[in-house]
Amino acid sequence: MNIKLPQYNKPLKATIKITGSKSESNRLLILQEFYKNLKIENLGESDDTAVMRKALSSDEKIIDIHHAGTAMRFLTAYFSILEGRETILTGSKRMKERPIKILVDALKSLGANIEYLENEGVPPIKIIGKKLTNDKVKINGSVSSQYISALLLIASSLKNGLQLTFEGKVTSVPYIKMTLSLLSELGIENYWEENIITLKPKTQLEDKVVTVESDWSSASYYYSLVALSKDAEITLKSYKKNSLQGDAVLADIYQKLGVETVFGENTMTLKKSESKVSSHIILDLKNAPDIAQTITVTCFGLNISCNLSGLHTLKIKETDRLVALKTELEKFGAEVQITDESLHLKSTSTIKKDVLVKTYNDHRMAMAFAPLLLKTSLEIEDANVVSKSYPDFWKDIQKLTK
Repeated sequence: MNIKLPQYNKPLKATIKITGSKSESNRLLILQEFYKNLKIENLGESDDTAVMRKALSSDEKIIDIHHAGTAMRFLTAYFSILEGRETILTGSKRMKERPIKILVDALKSLGANIEYLENEGVPPIKIIGKKLTNDKVKINGSVSSQYISALLLIASSLKNGLQLTFEGKVTSVPYIKMTLSLLSELGIENYWEENIITLKPKTQLEDKVVTVESDWSSASYYYSLVALSKDAEITLKSYKKNSLQGDAVLADIYQKLGVETVFGENTMTLKKSESKVSSHIILDLKNAPDIAQTITVTCFGLNISCNLSGLHTLKIKETDRLVALKTELEKFGAEVQITDESLHLKSTSTIKKDVLVKTYNDHRMAMAFAPLLLKTSLEIEDANVVSKSYPDFWKDIQKLTK
């Protein structure tokens, strides 16, 4: 289904409740399997979370996680320690191209029994669960943080816990810290000193309720809308100032793009700021790469240039996000240059109309381009792709623009 977005020029005013964070939800669902008296509130409603829940409750041998990268990584580690269970993890055509070798090698070094069924280094994989007795693992710190979190989430269930040593520079630090913070909230001892994380085993948990914060990546599209508007005030529910989520840097970044963030009790209100918007933005997004698409589109809409770096993980997402972003922005008249880990946008004063935006099975492509409706008319191809992380996105956009 395609969605046509006519240009919209009126003020934006609404209160929106965004679904719980996919990142927090999926971590807590894995932990709930180990600690049955953990109760989760405000669980995310994204496709990825639904896929995770279905996989964890399934007795089937073949588990198909479709496009859900987080589920593929976390479940690879989870099924590897379920003694005696044989599982085949598979997914979409794109998932069968996304690398998993670094995680598989790390698990094998702990004693896991995992083999590739088609091509080396990528799903589908066959896992025969067993008791893992080794308690030391080394992993490249510059790879996807999901590999690292997958190991950390099973660590407290290993007999001797886990000592994880990073080799090289660590990227996506906030996501690793999010995992460790959730473990701490459950009373699981963990220490991060220099390049070593140590986790202690924990067999039981007292009754515990954890409330999932709403998703900051999804909030980015409202930051973009406010930045591109002439007048806006949007209140988002279930957010906190001291968030575990790395994308909470949005509040600081968008201050440079004309958006003020006012925190209330479990809310934040985004307002058009009186301060002058920067004419050129330079950002290292290695700790928050998922907001790169939104920021780039915002800068294009504001007619300002940007240099974004730290984007190497975007090439192995649902699509090669750097190539996709360049291709679609150029349809609107943008000048974009990319490398394997950076994007450079030149300022341009013309924005073409009635452009059809391809989404490449990537939810963030659809949502990142939607705010351009404040500057031009456009059409989003395969608009339902947003269900991967934010199923009510188009309903909420309608609330703002009706």
